[in-house]
Amino acid sequence: MSQSHDSQRRKLLQGSSALMAAGFFTTLQGLQMRQAHAATQYSNLVMGPYGPLAPVNDLSTGLPLLMLPEGFSYKSFGWTGDLMANGQPTPGSHDGMAVIQTRRVGRGTEMVLVRNHERGTGAFANRIQAPGYYDDGTVDGATALGGTTNLIFRDGNWISAVPSLGGTVVNCAGGLTPWGTWLSCEEVNTNAVSTTGKRHGYVFEVTADPQQTTGRPIVGMGRFAHEAVAVDPVSGIVYETEDARNVSALYRYVPRFPNGGVGSLALGGRLQAARVVGRPNASLIVASLGDEVQLEWVDIAQPDADITTAGTLTSLPPGTTATTGCSGTFAQAWNAGCLQMSRGEGIWYHAGKVYIADTSVGVDSSNRPGRGDGAVWELDTATMKMKAIYVSSGQLVGNNPDNITISPRGGVFLCEDGGNSPDNYGTGSRVFGLMANGDAYYFAKNNVVLSAGQIAAAGKTVAAGDYQGSEFCGACWDPAGRVLFVNIQTPGITFAITGPWARGNQ
Repeated sequence: MSQSHDSQRRKLLQGSSALMAAGFFTTLQGLQMRQAHAATQYSNLVMGPYGPLAPVNDLSTGLPLLMLPEGFSYKSFGWTGDLMANGQPTPGSHDGMAVIQTRRVGRGTEMVLVRNHERGTGAFANRIQAPGYYDDGTVDGATALGGTTNLIFRDGNWISAVPSLGGTVVNCAGGLTPWGTWLSCEEVNTNAVSTTGKRHGYVFEVTADPQQTTGRPIVGMGRFAHEAVAVDPVSGIVYETEDARNVSALYRYVPRFPNGGVGSLALGGRLQAARVVGRPNASLIVASLGDEVQLEWVDIAQPDADITTAGTLTSLPPGTTATTGCSGTFAQAWNAGCLQMSRGEGIWYHAGKVYIADTSVGVDSSNRPGRGDGAVWELDTATMKMKAIYVSSGQLVGNNPDNITISPRGGVFLCEDGGNSPDNYGTGSRVFGLMANGDAYYFAKNNVVLSAGQIAAAGKTVAAGDYQGSEFCGACWDPAGRVLFVNIQTPGITFAITGPWARGNQ
């Protein structure tokens, strides 16, 4: 998920934000219409239902970390380096997240969130000391630093954090289950094996009580560059995305025990990949708004296959070469005529539909396919028809959408992974929403610029710097739809945002 971006930053523009934004969005709509050509339909950028953005001070630190619409407020928590309940510093690289349990505590309501940490390998002392621990060996001479932490949010306030899963690597996103656990995914695209003989690239189940987390991989769900998963509560089927440039399949895991429950997915099932009916090896790495395909599913015989090269494929997918690395699962899928995505990332289930973010659909300035600004697909789980409901025509309309979440009311929010996104409000990554017709609007903008003095006054230990280009990730809702939780990956901060949601479509 995370990528390095070194674009130059610029200062925030001054003036009346409401008037300025109105003119800005009107101009952009005209620009997008002029850029669109007959063969391609794009999403437009609109003002949106919540209005223009402005800096808002954090209720926890007093710092203006986010830009939000009028009436919204937030509290930050779990900064990298903050001490957790066990005395260990909070690990960095915050990523995918979800509310997995809500419970009554006295007269109040308490929520348990699980947060991923997309860390690779490093010094043994920096590992996550969690009850559920997978690999205590070394990978390429270093210790696995990834894993998860469990956060407690009670009656509008942050309470505590504890580690829950460790000994894993590059825990990017994942997904919540209907039975109240979190599936944490390793985004691994190499064959590296640790000194203990353990492999990586799997899915792990994390429980609300960290002591119940086993740290055992669900091998049957496949070994590849996992991004996220979404569970259909009706069928029990788990849909999975793969984040590997132009060698990404769309998968699903059909469990042996579809009624679910803690540990049920590890008891076996079938891994399958999607194929477009009547179109062997259909490429979806360039798309138009409204494109629709009919899917069928093909069994993957070896879900734990090694990483290979595209040279082992019966034909080369668009945008690849014979030396391009790919998962063994993708190789099996492509050789069976399955479809190609660019970089499958966020995925979320809501009301019979699965929403899938492909962060690089489109072409770049050199007309290379699968290197565009992104799209969102909607899969109807009853009909298996998949439709493009959003296609970005440029970074202003959406700069590589990554994590996706759906509110209890059906509203779609996307987190950008494109680095700095200069627009009318200055630079910085964004959270943006979708209208019913596929148009996009800005809801939040990264405004994290920290001086040494501000950090000291807030009691934090992160390094001073301009973090506006760091991605938003882990967006998720509480079950009542009153609180939007979201992370900024670096320096590593978690936010709880509240406000007048009824004013818009979330």
